[in-house]
Amino acid sequence: MASRLRLASWNVNGLRAIWKKGFPEWLAKEQPDVVCIQETKAHINQLSDEMVNFMDYEGYFFPAERKGYSGVAVYTRLKPQKVLTGFGVPRFDVEGRVLQLDYGSFVLFNVYFPNGGRGPERVQYKLEFYEAMFDYVENLRKEKKKIIVCGDYNTAHKEIDLARPKENEKTSGFLPEERAWIDRIVEMRYVDSFRYFNQEPGWYTYWDPITRARERNIGWRIDYFFVTDALMPHVEAANIYMEVMGSDHCPIDIYLNINL
Repeated sequence: MASRLRLASWNVNGLRAIWKKGFPEWLAKEQPDVVCIQETKAHINQLSDEMVNFMDYEGYFFPAERKGYSGVAVYTRLKPQKVLTGFGVPRFDVEGRVLQLDYGSFVLFNVYFPNGGRGPERVQYKLEFYEAMFDYVENLRKEKKKIIVCGDYNTAHKEIDLARPKENEKTSGFLPEERAWIDRIVEMRYVDSFRYFNQEPGWYTYWDPITRARERNIGWRIDYFFVTDALMPHVEAANIYMEVMGSDHCPIDIYLNINL
């Protein structure tokens, strides 16, 4: 029998910080079946018991080796068949960027893709991360798995995906070589679920907090749910919740109708 599932993703810019800014209240009210969070910036021994297993959610965590940096986590009410951290490349896995949850009928990747903003070396690292990550996912896909790769991709794909494309052509997050990688993902038959349903401009998921860009909606859409084409018929909706505060990003979600 098919189940209707809600999967959410949110770069929280610090789990301990957002916990004081309404995250538990949001989670208790919205109650998605699975919540993927990025940039947790915490090791599990720095979290309270409530932060580890909230309400009826089971928490899975993959922190970076470096304290206060990167990190991903998943809160899930569905019991995964298998949970894996990283994808087997040590220089990427030390930064705590990937959690993989196998639910049987689909495999969910929660990914915090690198930010290339600290210079050419980090842009190169980011591009190599894309390559290694999707090589790994494609190998899994050959096993006929339906796959979701959600999270903060740190790249706006098209001009419609940021408020000021011309001014940012030489800014990491909108460089031609970064955007070309999103093109490759689409060519590999991964579907940008939000754009499948919504072709309107003005929808963003990140705003620069220093310039108070959110007040003027001068933003970037850099958080995505990409799903394999085989899974797309099961996706009923995809949303961005720009009104939800607490981070410099906002949450996004998809609704799946699928047999578990």
